[in-house]
Amino acid sequence: MAYDSNAEQNRQEKVTVSAPANPDKPASAGGGGGFTFDKDKIDGIIKKWTDLQVELKRDYADANLMANVKAPGKEFASGDWEKLANPSGKAFLEQNQKMQDYVKNYIDQLTAAKQKIATNEAETQASLNKHKAV
Repeated sequence: MAYDSNAEQNRQEKVTVSAPANPDKPASAGGGGGFTFDKDKIDGIIKKWTDLQVELKRDYADANLMANVKAPGKEFASGDWEKLANPSGKAFLEQNQKMQDYVKNYIDQLTAAKQKIATNEAETQASLNKHKAV
């Protein structure tokens, strides 16, 4: 049986990564789906997700301010305003944290896929070198 280096190369040209599971859904609700990338595009995809992570961290700081708003005065209207504003800010803060966790998990998966590509390429090259030597 001949070694088909083209088949191995074609297999390594694509990377499939599963989307992280949604933490708000039970595991029985099904997986998170997945994506297939060309290996030469994975660095750009990791950068986009990392940029999103930076934006979410900035938003988290704003959300923290919104979740801890103080009444502008001591009268009842200001107190009512504070009671209405804080729950919305806290909900936004909680959702932002969930999204940050999701994005971090996905970046970890993309980075692991990239490492797998590098390992597969090194193993393939070693195998090719071994076959050439024979």
